[in-house]
Amino acid sequence: MNVRLPNDVLPPIAEAHTKWRHEHVLSIRHWTPRLMSFRITRPADFNFVPGRYARLGLADETGEVAWRPFSMVSPASENYLEFLVVLIEGGQFSRRVTRLAEGDEVLIERLSYGFLTLDQLAPGRNLWLIASGSGLGPFVSMLADPATWQGFERIVVVHSARHADELAYRDEIEASREGSSAAGSGARLAYIPVLTRDPHAEGLHARIPLLVENGQLETAAGVALEKGDSRAMVCGNPDLAQDMRTLLKARGFTTSRRNAPGQMAFEKYW
Repeated sequence: MNVRLPNDVLPPIAEAHTKWRHEHVLSIRHWTPRLMSFRITRPADFNFVPGRYARLGLADETGEVAWRPFSMVSPASENYLEFLVVLIEGGQFSRRVTRLAEGDEVLIERLSYGFLTLDQLAPGRNLWLIASGSGLGPFVSMLADPATWQGFERIVVVHSARHADELAYRDEIEASREGSSAAGSGARLAYIPVLTRDPHAEGLHARIPLLVENGQLETAAGVALEKGDSRAMVCGNPDLAQDMRTLLKARGFTTSRRNAPGQMAFEKYW
């Protein structure tokens, strides 16, 4: 959705009644030439639950705004917001985000959205967080939340990327495990990298659905992916979401319905 804004900055009184807020870039991190993350200031009235996403807008020199949804990577308790972005060649938003510098303005809608949240799942013992590319973002936010570690005995993070240098936030994920252990939260973490075009790097080397079908993923995790004890959250490209939905449904997993929490939840990134 494109929105045309006036060239002048909205006065404070008018902005209080708009759907969006004017925020500013705090820092930028380039993981690879096609993968970056950035932090912005957080509006005082912006609230979210880990797993939800925001709509961000970047204006060009004419004032035309390109809007895109991005999940929060940052903890819900922080006073900044962080986002992970895969850069698409020729993409309108990608062209603008690559030109960002510290202090630049970013628009953000006042509300957060989405249903990739833990309250969508029935209670269970094992939590599977399965992501491709920038779909890892919401899971990083979840892992920073003590409630995630307190709600499960085992947490399995599966992140698929093409090459090892695209395994963003790996150090942060490991640090979250150490932090939860120090706090006595109890959950154990298995981190499983899946690299589809880097056969000599550490990790598994096939598409995630195939690794589920042939049993390699469960072997690597040391946990069975079954509906009795396991809860699965999947975030990534549509092919991953569709294939995993089919595989999990065949194992008896269901999505949430009114007054009936399920065993799986999905968010598509594309």
